[in-house]
Amino acid sequence: MGGGQWQVLRLVERNGGTLLARSGSPLMKEAQRGGVKTFPLTFARLVRFVREAHIVHAHDARSHTLAALAFPAKLVVSRRVAFPIRLDPVSRLKYAAATHYIAVSEHVKGMLLQARIPARKITVVGDGVPLCGFRLHPAGRILVNDPRKHAGLAEAAARELGVEVHTVTNLERDLKDASLFVYVSHAEGLGSGVLLAMAAGVPVVASNVGGLPEIVRDGETGLLAANNPASIAVAIRRMLDDRPFAEACAARARSMVEERFSVEAMVHGTIKVYRRILK
Repeated sequence: MGGGQWQVLRLVERNGGTLLARSGSPLMKEAQRGGVKTFPLTFARLVRFVREAHIVHAHDARSHTLAALAFPAKLVVSRRVAFPIRLDPVSRLKYAAATHYIAVSEHVKGMLLQARIPARKITVVGDGVPLCGFRLHPAGRILVNDPRKHAGLAEAAARELGVEVHTVTNLERDLKDASLFVYVSHAEGLGSGVLLAMAAGVPVVASNVGGLPEIVRDGETGLLAANNPASIAVAIRRMLDDRPFAEACAARARSMVEERFSVEAMVHGTIKVYRRILK
């Protein structure tokens, strides 16, 4: 389950509706465990549902393509990734098919605008994360995100410092005894994992890329670093050596998440888009 899948699940759990997901996928299994009305995603099934649905909401590139081909009356597309949008004729038709786009950050909205999607068709709705009740563990583990996102930069920074880091396997569980979360990425729409760490009261060091600076305000809600081991190491060392500073960053970050990035805020923002396009 990645950040996008959790957003889909939390939205459907609170707002109702029918979920179409890849058969046997982690999202489908989680949804079924939670009692969500779920069916395997096939084009034929999607076409049948489109006939009755007031809105079809596509949450990734493949479902966007399938939904555009099914011609729903109203199509909402969530855009979470920070990759450039292709501007070839086929892509133009696909992107023109959406009634409205939900961008996960201002950075992603900017990329949609660069692809010539009108501003009136874009609304920014940030991720929503549960507000965990964890307490900061000053002597806890240093967590790093999946190396596939950063090609070992975080581990190289840790070796430079002579500290041990632990790769996340289940973020919500692993945060319970963490003292720091290091999130390094080369492209990021917003960073739901960072928001989850903030909600848990864990200080954050993150890459200065994509939408991450929108939530990690350098020196206020965390520290930003360039994508090289030396810069990452400097940020980690500051968080480890100045615990009052780290705790103050974590407290401000937690308050920001409560105000702007709760699950309820995400659901409310999404429903406002639905209501607007149904008028």
